[in-house]
Amino acid sequence: MGEHGAPRTGEHGAPRISGGAGGTDRTGRPDCLNRPDARGRYGPESAMSGGEAIVRSLAAHGVREVFGIPGTHNLEIYRYLRLYDIGNVTPRHEQGAGYAADAYARVSGRPGVAITTTGPALLNIAAAVGQAYSDSVPLVVVSPGMPLRHPRLSNGLLHEMRSQTDAMRGVAAFSHRVSSVDEIGAAVARAFALFTSGRPRPAHIEIPLDLLEAAEPVSAIRLTPPAAPVVPPHAEVDRAADALRAARHPAIVLGGGARGAAEECLALAEQLGAPVVTTANGKGIVAETHPLSMGVSLHSPAVQKWLADRDAVVAVGTELAESDLWSAPLGLNGTLIRIDVDPAQMYAEPAADHPLVGDARATVGAVIDALRAGGGAGSGPGAGSVGTAATAPERFLSSVPEEGSAARAVAALRAARDDETRVRDARWVPYLRAVRRVLAPDAVITSDSAQCCYYGALPHLPVGPGGRYLHPTGFGTLGYALPAAIGAKTACPGRQVVALSGDGGLQFSVQELATAAQLRIPLPVVVFDNGGYGEIRDEMTARGDTPTAVDLPCVDLPALARAYGGYGEQAHSPEELADALTRALTAPGPTLITVPEETPR
Repeated sequence: MGEHGAPRTGEHGAPRISGGAGGTDRTGRPDCLNRPDARGRYGPESAMSGGEAIVRSLAAHGVREVFGIPGTHNLEIYRYLRLYDIGNVTPRHEQGAGYAADAYARVSGRPGVAITTTGPALLNIAAAVGQAYSDSVPLVVVSPGMPLRHPRLSNGLLHEMRSQTDAMRGVAAFSHRVSSVDEIGAAVARAFALFTSGRPRPAHIEIPLDLLEAAEPVSAIRLTPPAAPVVPPHAEVDRAADALRAARHPAIVLGGGARGAAEECLALAEQLGAPVVTTANGKGIVAETHPLSMGVSLHSPAVQKWLADRDAVVAVGTELAESDLWSAPLGLNGTLIRIDVDPAQMYAEPAADHPLVGDARATVGAVIDALRAGGGAGSGPGAGSVGTAATAPERFLSSVPEEGSAARAVAALRAARDDETRVRDARWVPYLRAVRRVLAPDAVITSDSAQCCYYGALPHLPVGPGGRYLHPTGFGTLGYALPAAIGAKTACPGRQVVALSGDGGLQFSVQELATAAQLRIPLPVVVFDNGGYGEIRDEMTARGDTPTAVDLPCVDLPALARAYGGYGEQAHSPEELADALTRALTAPGPTLITVPEETPR
């Protein structure tokens, strides 16, 4: 769904496969080699390899954990990780490394870093990079590349391909191939600048094989300069505040780009008396237990109709894209105020009436200040009210008076949303309620592109204060949940982390059970098993087609988890799921819990 940003703050700490070295000098290099000359360059005696230069630059930017698999061509990078006190989590597939680094970034607020080797390894991670691009996640992928003077004509070098950078430019914000060891520091600084000065998206840095091993003089460490939050001009903020002050029936839509402005968005909602609806990436920015929160409801026809009738809508950090709405663009009849760090979003459909380009936290704060300076919201006769029954889903809001509370409107809209899909979602809701009962309020839940997740958990598994829900939106990759859970647990080992998946999606990355078992982390993996690709089966049926190639042979997934060194159970009722989940949260390794579903025919 292409939304804008990981949180700015979070937890740090990790279970590691490899850790830091001892001694007073963590690099093991003589002190004289850590001091540049008057021109900012290190002397010839301090020349370092490209492998050390990239690790040194990552460490200088605060990287303490990477995800990757050692290979023939990247060994010079791995040689220096321990010396610079950087740990490595080793997944079983590079795509898993990308998803784990993505989730690490989303939960910790620090960029995720993945290391691959050349050719097929880099292509393996491309799907994860595409997902990070879609969801605006700060991710750095480091890889070797063909030598500087590699011939354009193929000569059969191991993992040779015509252009790794061309391949990665299709899924990353940029792909930078350095041409000297000294340039590596600038490339890393460029990537981290992208994460702090605009819409964060993934970057790829390629270091030619010969530069990885070459010893060249290097400049002083280049650090990304601090960037001040961008705030729109006062006049634009004042005009937007005037529109809100005049609104009788406002609403707020939050996307992933509002994640760093949670407190401000809640304050704005409470000041306006405005119900809040979120995209998948915005889930939990305003706690879904709050009386103004409708949670993830943009896909609901009832909620879309309600939004269309609002006289003012504030959209923060969201594209309002088809993948958010599951339908054509919203037809809004009122004033649209868009707050986004990405200027391009101001002209997307629906276009903004009041475009406020800037950092979400600073800009929402400025709007609140402008409202207060001008007499605040709530001065109009209908401010903070529900609206008339004619502007809301008639069946559920017919009894709501014109000046009723926004909280009553939210409750009615939630009921309308749930009634639309009550029969379809009945197979997941009792189990999801059991999950919610067991988990702590600040638990992290990772999700897959599975029916149990986008139909079930997104609207029906509420996230409270401090909790997180990570979902692969927009790009819609499969296999995200399990490796993402490993990345989230690496970022915050003290919090509960649970993965939700379907049997089809899980098998895109099921080998990462071995990674979780090696790390010995308590990691429940709840799998709703409908015997194949349930969504595509249903789409084929809806088209009048005979379902083809969507039914998968039964796999004993709990036994597979045990074979990988973890634990496995089946849950045939919500109570059994709650009991199994309780055990799994303290087990020394992953526990795969299968919930068999009736397979539609």
